[in-house]
Amino acid sequence: MKTEEYTNRYGDIFTFKLNERGNIQWSGNFKYCRFGAANVYDDAYNEYKRDGGTLSMKEFINEVHDIITNENGDYVSPSRIGQSYGELVYSDWNDINMVDPSGGPYITKGVDMKLFGFDGKIANGFIPNEDGYEIVVNNL
Repeated sequence: MKTEEYTNRYGDIFTFKLNERGNIQWSGNFKYCRFGAANVYDDAYNEYKRDGGTLSMKEFINEVHDIITNENGDYVSPSRIGQSYGELVYSDWNDINMVDPSGGPYITKGVDMKLFGFDGKIANGFIPNEDGYEIVVNNL
């Protein structure tokens, strides 16, 4: 199976290997790493609708993350909807959508894996394993 190497700015070597499922095994040093997970808005949006809210889910998502600023453009507070429903939004850590080891490479859902030698494959998620992460891919 195809294997590619990537050396980050700290000299850490990461390997990317096509596995039997057609996904990419990403192995290397993940000791210092940031992760991102998909936000879940269902509980917050359902509560908003129960309270008489009329925004669509897409509009609600934008508004719950909006802020109020003063006349100078400085932050004052979360939006009214953010104040009321923001604490009900949570991250689903079963749906990792970004992995960023210190020094790179930063990979998130939607990244074209041709950057790492895998033409026609787009990152669609990450499954942690003992060697690093299996990058679940969609084929173009």
